[in-house]
Order: sequence, then C-alpha cells, then structure tokens
Amino acid sequence: MKNNILKYSYIFGLLLFIIGCSVKKDKFVNRNFHAVTTEYNVLYNGNLALDAGQAELVLTYKDNFWEILPIERMPNVEEEILPGQTKNPNFERAEEKAVKAIQKHSMNIQGSERNPQMDEAYLLLAKARYFDNRFIPALEALNYILYKYPKSDKIYHAKVWREKVNIRLDNEETAIKNLKKLLESDKIEGQDLADANAMLSQAYLNVGSKDSAITTIKIAKENTKTKEERARYSFILGQLYESLEYNDSAYAAFQEVIDMNRKSPRRYVIQAHAKQAAQFDYKNGDTLIFTEKFNKLIEDRENRPYLDILHHQMGLFYDKQEIDSTAKKYYNKSLRTVSQDKYLVASNYRNIGEIYFKNAEYKIAGKYYDSTLNSLSDKTREYRKFKKKRDNLDDVIKYEEIAKVNDSILALVAMSEIERNNYFEKYIEKLKKEDELKAKIAAEKAELEANKAANLANANNSFSKLSQQSKINSLPAKNLSGGKEEQSTFYFYNPVTVAFGKKEFKNKWGDRQYKEDWRMSSGNNSSKELDDDEENQDNIVENDSLNHIENKPEYKVSFYTSQLPKEQTIIDSIHKDRNYAYYQLGVIYKEKFKEYELATNRLEKLLKNNPEERLILPAKYNLYKIYEIINPQKAEDYKRQITLEYPNSRYTQIIENPSEAMEDDSNPEAVYNKLFKKYEKNQLREVYKEVEERIEQYFGEESLPKFEMLKANVIGRLKGVDEYKKALNFVSLTYPDIEEGKQAEQLLQNDIPRLETINFGNAEGTSWKLVFPKKETDQENTKKLIDKVEKYLKARNNEDLKLSTDIYTLDDNFVVIHGFITEEVAKATLSILQEYKDYKIKDEVHIVSTEDYKVIQVKKKFEEWIK
Repeated sequence: MKNNILKYSYIFGLLLFIIGCSVKKDKFVNRNFHAVTTEYNVLYNGNLALDAGQAELVLTYKDNFWEILPIERMPNVEEEILPGQTKNPNFERAEEKAVKAIQKHSMNIQGSERNPQMDEAYLLLAKARYFDNRFIPALEALNYILYKYPKSDKIYHAKVWREKVNIRLDNEETAIKNLKKLLESDKIEGQDLADANAMLSQAYLNVGSKDSAITTIKIAKENTKTKEERARYSFILGQLYESLEYNDSAYAAFQEVIDMNRKSPRRYVIQAHAKQAAQFDYKNGDTLIFTEKFNKLIEDRENRPYLDILHHQMGLFYDKQEIDSTAKKYYNKSLRTVSQDKYLVASNYRNIGEIYFKNAEYKIAGKYYDSTLNSLSDKTREYRKFKKKRDNLDDVIKYEEIAKVNDSILALVAMSEIERNNYFEKYIEKLKKEDELKAKIAAEKAELEANKAANLANANNSFSKLSQQSKINSLPAKNLSGGKEEQSTFYFYNPVTVAFGKKEFKNKWGDRQYKEDWRMSSGNNSSKELDDDEENQDNIVENDSLNHIENKPEYKVSFYTSQLPKEQTIIDSIHKDRNYAYYQLGVIYKEKFKEYELATNRLEKLLKNNPEERLILPAKYNLYKIYEIINPQKAEDYKRQITLEYPNSRYTQIIENPSEAMEDDSNPEAVYNKLFKKYEKNQLREVYKEVEERIEQYFGEESLPKFEMLKANVIGRLKGVDEYKKALNFVSLTYPDIEEGKQAEQLLQNDIPRLETINFGNAEGTSWKLVFPKKETDQENTKKLIDKVEKYLKARNNEDLKLSTDIYTLDDNFVVIHGFITEEVAKATLSILQEYKDYKIKDEVHIVSTEDYKVIQVKKKFEEWIK
C-alpha cells in the first residue's frame, strides 16, 4: 500500500512538472514554476559569473595613478586584446545564462510578460554585454526593460545603467540630462543613488567640468555601500582638488583614504601618501617628520608590493634637497623593485639622468635618458621632449669630451719639464697602488675560492670514506681486495687549488721557462749557482718581482711624455678645437637646453682662452643675451663692450635697433627667409646665383649651414640626383653636429638610394605629356608657343589637360602639356597642333610618359632618353 502511494505521488509530481513547463499558459503553477526556476537556477548562476568577472576585473585592472582615475574600470577594448588572448569568459557565461532565461522561461502572453523575473534577465544580459564592450546591444536590452517593465522594482537601476552606456558611447550631454532628471526623484536611493552620482561625475569629467564632478562624487562617496568604491571615490576627489590647485582640500581627501586603513585597498593608501608627499614644502617643511613617516612605511611588511612607489618618493625628497647621492640611491632602489608602473620606471631613469646632467656627467646622463625613452610611450609630449634633449646631448657629449681632453693636453704642454715629470710620477705612484690593491684582492679571492674547494673536496672524501667503509663492512671478506680505490686529497688532484698555485707562482716569479736555474732573473743568464741561504733567495725573489713590475710601460714617465704634442702647429690646432668646442657648448646650452649658468660658464672660459677673432664677438653677444635674462647688470657690461669695440658690426645694429636689424639685408636670418620664399616660388636660377654670393658673405656665421643646405636643394633641382648627392655629402660632412648636417645625412641614407633606383622602362606609362624643349634665352619663341597652346586648350575646353613651363637646367626649360590618358591621344593632339591652320606649331616636341618624365627631371637624362 505504501509503495502504491509513493508510486502515485511520483506520477502526480511528474504531471505537475509537465504542466508547469508550459510558457503559453497563464496559470499560478506555470508562473511560479518559471519564476522560481529563473531566479534560483539560471539567473543565480548568471549573476555568480557576472560577479566573478567584475571581481577579476578589479584585480587585473591597472590604474594609472598619474592621471585622474576613471570612476569605473572596464576591460580592454577588443582592438587591444593580444593574439591568443580571449575575452573574460565569466561575462560570456553571464550572457549565455541571461539568454537562456529569456528563451526558455519568458511567458509573453497576449503582449504581457507573466514571468516577474524577466526584467532581471534583461538586466543581466545588458550588464554582460556592457562589460564585453558591446554597448549598442547592451543599450537595446536596457531600453527593452524601460519599455516593457516600467513598474519594475529595478527601473532606477536600469536607468542608471542606460546612462552608463550613453557615456561609453560618448553621449555625455544626453547622459548628464537624463541623470539630472533621474536624481530629481525622491525614490532613487541607496546604491542606485551612489551609482547615478558617480556616473554623473564621470560625464562631467569627460566634458571637462571638474567643479561639477566634485559635487556629485561627494554624494556618491557618502551613499555607496562598498568600501572599495568609497576609497576610490575619495581618492578621485583628492585628484580633482589637486588638478584645480585646491591643495588643502586635496590633502584632506587623501587623508580620508589613509584613515580608512584596512577598509581601503592598500594601493589607494600608498598612492594617497605619495600624493601628499607631492605637496610637501621641501624648503620650509619638517623634513624629520617626512623621513620618519616614509621610513616607517618602507619597513612595514604589508607595503612590500609598493616599495617602488615609496622608494621613488624618498628619492624625490632627497632630490629636492639636492642631496644627489642619496636621491640616486633611492631611485635605484625603486628601479630594483619589480614595478608594473612604466611611467614610474621612466621617472626614476629621467630623474637620475637629470642629476648626472646637472653635474655635467653627460655620457652617463645620456644612458639614463635612453632608458627613460624605452619606458615612455613614443606618442607622448614628454617622449618627444626627451628625445630632442637626448639627440642634442650627443653634441654636448662630443664637445665636452673635446674640451676636457684638449684642456688636459694644453695644461700639460704649458708645464715645465720638472713640473710635468712630477705630475706623471705622482700619477704612476697612484696607479701602482691601485694595481697592487687589485692584485691583492684578486689573490685573496682566489685563495678563498681554493680553500672553499679544498674544504668541499675534503668533506666529499670523508663522506666517500664513510660510505665506502660501510659498504666494505657489509661485504664478505673475499671482496676486500676488489674494492674501488678511494679518492685521494693530493694537492694536484684539485684543479682549483692547482690554478691558484699557478697564479701565485706567476705573481711572484713572472713568466719562467722550464729549464735549469729557472729562479734566475730573465735578464741574468749566468751559470753561477744560487746560495742556499734563505735570505739571498728572498732578495732575489723580491728583486725579480720588482723588475717584472717596473717593466710595465705605464710605470714610466716617458710613456706619457712621448705622447704629448711637440710641434706648435699641432698645439695651435688643439687650442683652436678646444675654443670652438667651448663656443658650441655655450650656444647649445643657451639655445637648446636653456641652461644659462652652464652656457655662461663655457662662453666666459672661451673668452679667457685667447680665442680666434671670429669667436669673440658672437660669444660676447650670446653672453649679453643670456645676462639679459639672469643678470641685467652684467648684460649692460657686455652691451657696452660690443658697441664700443665693434661699433659697425651687425650685432651692434641688432642691439641698438632690434626691430630694424631683423629686416636689414645684413641680417643672415632675414636674407635666408627671403631666399627661401623665392625657392618656394620656383625661382631656382635667381636663388642659385644669390645663394653663392651669400655663402661667401656669411662665411663663419652660425646661419651658414642653412645657406649650404638651400644651395644643395637648388642643385638637386637644376643639376640632378648625382650632383645633389655630392652637395648633400658636403653638408653632412662639414656640419655633422648641426641640424642641417643631420638632415642631409638622413636624405643620403633614405631618399637618395630610392631616387637612384628609378630608370627608364621601370614602370608602364599611366599618362603622357607633350614636351617642348626651349632655351631659357629664347623667350620670344617660347611665348609664341605658349600662346598657341593656350588657344588650343581654350578651344577644346578640356579640363584634364594642363600647361606648364618647367625648369630643366640652368639654361633649359620645358613647355609641357600634361594629362593625356594614352600615347595615341597625345599623338592625335600633336597632329592637330602641327597641321591645323590656327596653330601650325613647328617647334621640337616629344611624347613622354609621366614615369619617364620623372626620370628625365630627377637624373637630367633628356639626351639619353632621346637616343
């Protein structure tokens, strides 16, 4: 009986299940069956997946604390996903569950949804699509909720999410309008209120309205239920205050984050400390409190993942205090800590480079700038700034090295012979001590390694003996004689000890041949036998070792004095190069780096070194311009010197009448600008003639490379690629460190090889021209030809055909009709021009493809083309 009841119960339950599965019947059982199944099965698993995806996003998202943080973290857009990577599978699973809930459990009966969980399903669908960066489909799902479920308890939640999507679609104005209207309602509360204000803040940030963003993010901070969000919003509030230079408010906002302590993620706390440190008054602030605070943070084990930030802040602190050695120590500590913040790494390298640059250690500074550039994005303004500085540093390194070496040589040459010998003897003594110290350290290290190896060998032998004895004891007596021979500890069986012994022997005796009387000095081949007396042996060893050391050429004064220049012409050349290096350094520091102290130092050294006459006036003028900025009193001194000593110079004209001087033809810059305008207007012959004169006129001037480069470009247009190559080569070799020289080198490397490869027949003709060769002196016939061609073009009214007069060489021009689509069309037109009574053109003419015409102009091979 009991079994029958159980059997019928199963059948009844199965019938109820089958009846409840239907989505077409609006019954109590059906509604509740699908509602419960949707909520506690499909949507439950979908929301779990969504929560997991969001949690993973929070963990993996890399915030850029150098900029104002975004309110909400989002996955990378699809374009940024690397090959082989996939999107977050949790969001895909959440979408699958939402779709399943809609497809299998939606009860749309007579236009009305009877399953109360469908709004939740569409909301899950929208969120999953949103985090998958598919904003249009997400917006469709949200609009469906707002249209179909206006009385849903999730309606405000859906409205907030709709505005999130609008912000992602760059519809900030729409989002701001809708969110403001939404916040006017008293019914929105809790987390929805916080989210609405947070997203309104993001919209304000996107349109640049930071003041409004501050107001709304405060409300979001107060209403959010999530501690992580409260910490993030407080940090963003501090950043907003900081960007608006409300420093006290910013400090207070960052302190709120710090005071949250463990209620806030640690990254926000550490970055808040760093932000507060940026506001520290390095001149008047309490440095003891600052160092105590950051040393305590560094020692805290909990802060180990953030030591890169903390060490960087300590480096900045000592950098501002101009304690360079300690600043470099902390920057290097920050670099040795593995950091995910590439800009922090770049900042460490940059700041160390700046310290070395300030101390005139340019080679080392250049290396750190290279590392800085490797860590910076090449699309940023800072990258371009330091790339330019690094390129300019090549010139500084070169000229500083010349100045340093030549100064040293000239100082030694100026010494008396006794002073020079004393100088080198002191240097040799210092060198010997350094070499002895190095040898001692090397010997100690070798001995230590040998002892370690010997101890290890002894330990291995002892263990081997014990092991072997144990084996022997366990063997029968008859096997004793057949045991393996134990390892010996004899000196020569240890290769490390042998190597050390060889090294010690060589240090003590030097190189010795394997023969009798090997202990005798290499310079003494006497057959006299050594006394057995120990004292004599020690003396011989000592003398032999001394001879070996003294034989090094670096230990002799003559090694150095023989390398010094003796001829006056060479000394004068060194003097001249040194002075020119100082002048170039002064100009580079002034113009390119704005390092006025360094510039004045180099230029004033130049004036003390009896420079060439051509360098004195420009050096004084540059000093005058610098002192106008940093020391007006000294500027007046140099102004007086220039105007009194060089009253008729161009620099005096510039000083006394700067506005007139800039337009004066004696001003190279003004002359160059006029010439360049003529070049742009294709007045090549006039420019070619005048640029030659100006190069003669401005020989020795700073602006000369510009004229040389302009001349090279004109030569390229008038004489072809071969002559152009020669002219560029001259500029690149003559001015390798000037901008024009570098530009010429680039053209030689990149453009010239490409131009040299083009030739006749390399490409099929795409269009054709009629080319009439004309002499530059034959102006009358040229004008008649042009009039007839213009008459023809006007009669035909063909906009595809164009007429031009092209310069070919210094003496020759081409009158060209462009735009024929085929060679046959060009022939037909030529026939009309030659035979029709209104034209009757009898001038020499050629039909040339556009590709061949380019070769003719680039390589000046018209005669070759005709042949």
